[in-house]
Amino acid sequence: MVDFGRVLTAMLTPFKADGTVNYSVAEQLAAYLADNGTDTLVVCGTTGESPTLSWDEEYELFQVVQKAVSGKAKVMAGTGSNSSQEAIAATQKAEKLGLDGSLQVVPYYNKPPQEGLYQHFKAIAQASPDLPLMLYNVPGRTGQNLQPETVARLADIPNIVAIKEASGNVDQASQIRRLTPPEFTMYAGDDSLTLPLLAVGAKGVVSVASHIVGPELQQMIQAFEQGQVQAATQIHLRLIPLFKALFLTTNPIPVKAAMKLRGWEVGPSRLPLCDPPTDVVAALKTVLAELALL
Repeated sequence: MVDFGRVLTAMLTPFKADGTVNYSVAEQLAAYLADNGTDTLVVCGTTGESPTLSWDEEYELFQVVQKAVSGKAKVMAGTGSNSSQEAIAATQKAEKLGLDGSLQVVPYYNKPPQEGLYQHFKAIAQASPDLPLMLYNVPGRTGQNLQPETVARLADIPNIVAIKEASGNVDQASQIRRLTPPEFTMYAGDDSLTLPLLAVGAKGVVSVASHIVGPELQQMIQAFEQGQVQAATQIHLRLIPLFKALFLTTNPIPVKAAMKLRGWEVGPSRLPLCDPPTDVVAALKTVLAELALL
């Protein structure tokens, strides 16, 4: 199965002023990220504003990014849905594009029980048996928590190979690691918990901050792997203000504002997301300046 590496960037989706997808900037951004610490690009996830993208826009983005980072980074498609049939169809279409994997979010709003979650992910995996799947547990957005015991059952399915664990609960991450085989990979779903989750068996992070500090995240994770825990901790503590600033309001509003401050024409977010308030922009300016990133 494919190795997605240590740092996976949950890539934002650039828009033009008129609200259409800016594929040109997406291509440039993907290439930049691949050259700056990103092992795998996760396209059309939460940070990519997937709820307001059409499937046609998503497939175009998959292909644009795939072409931009060919040979440099892997591409994972966000093809999850709260409709199992829709997720199956989207994942099969992504598989035909030759992408490296698929991110499958816990179904949102309809709040299925654990058995429903198991059957949902199992059906997607069986419909695309040659495509590696990463589960995505983010109960703060979906309204339902994927329990460690359910993750353990799903880890027995050959092409369900990883989880993005964004419950914010280190105890839950510990339990997932305890119940799943070593080859099943766990990734932090929150930048600020990358280092703590490395300590309980995570391999890396699906990151927002890697838009800005990808090389530093790689350095932190590799330092930890090499037993240089104090060095890793120093990087973590230096970056914590940025991690927190990027979530002062709903993601991806702050990271888009931060990228604009750094000269990227990523455009606005689509409604119902909106522009950040002035105090958030001011806080981002302060943090970026302190890290010498402006």
